[in-house]
Amino acid sequence: MKPSCYDNDGKAVKRKYGCTPNVCNLHGVARSFSFMDAGANTYLIRPNYKDKFKAGVAKECIREILREQLYGVQFNPDEAPALSRSLADSIKNKLKDVGFDKYKLIVQVVVGEQRGEGVKMAARCLWDADTDSCAQDIYMNDSLFCVAAAFGVYHY
Repeated sequence: MKPSCYDNDGKAVKRKYGCTPNVCNLHGVARSFSFMDAGANTYLIRPNYKDKFKAGVAKECIREILREQLYGVQFNPDEAPALSRSLADSIKNKLKDVGFDKYKLIVQVVVGEQRGEGVKMAARCLWDADTDSCAQDIYMNDSLFCVAAAFGVYHY
């Protein structure tokens, strides 16, 4: 039996696809429905403001890790790959501890020898400018330079 639906004045209305969510008469029993019933879908497609990836906070985390782990380190080409991997892991773990839940964190670290030459780096991403962001910091001493970038991409 198809339910009879009623408009706001209490008049019976035939609906092609069933009742509106306001009032419905199914088998002679009037029932009201609301959009926020128990078990309603609470999935968020945008993060709350307090949960967004904050580039300033991420930059401070990156700066702290780079200063702690690179102070007094001399460039060694054999150790550079392991050093950059270790720095990237440390930065990613620190950012996870900050609490960027529902964000995919991508960390890129480049370590090179400081020889007074210029270096240009670029990164391109396709993302949602409302939810996604990035932070980067540079560390230099007499022997090496390090560029670290962290990308926070909201995971829908």
